[in-house]
Amino acid sequence: MTVHTRRGRYYEEMIVGDVYRHEPGRTITEADNVLFCTMTMNSQSLHLDAVASADSEFGQRLVNSLLTLAIVCGIGVGDLTQKTTIANLGFGEIAFPAPVFIGDTLYCESEIINTRPSASRPGQGIVTLEHRGLNQNGIVVCRAQRTALVKFLPEEE
Repeated sequence: MTVHTRRGRYYEEMIVGDVYRHEPGRTITEADNVLFCTMTMNSQSLHLDAVASADSEFGQRLVNSLLTLAIVCGIGVGDLTQKTTIANLGFGEIAFPAPVFIGDTLYCESEIINTRPSASRPGQGIVTLEHRGLNQNGIVVCRAQRTALVKFLPEEE
């Protein structure tokens, strides 16, 4: 019997230029948006007030952009970073080129942009990824560069 455990990619498996299309997508509900805004104390009317938002240029409530970012980055965890990442080191460029609305479904693809062995931590490397969030129509709604400290492949015994 072989037992398989889902895990992300080790440093050596992160090849610059490779793109991962992650599944499944995630449909954003009103409850998601209200809960996230409440937890983060963001009382922006554009996220919470349907009447006031109806008068905005979008004609409806916008999903909190930080919720969008969190979901887009989270969708790829199982494919890329589950059990192989030591730490999230930071985010570089983040952009939200199109709005996300309640009821939209987010998908994510991640590209490996750069890799280098850590100069100070043997057996670990620094990987920069670009996460791209797309809605159900294939429109890019979020782009974020993220740098992570990733484990090297375990040595064979």
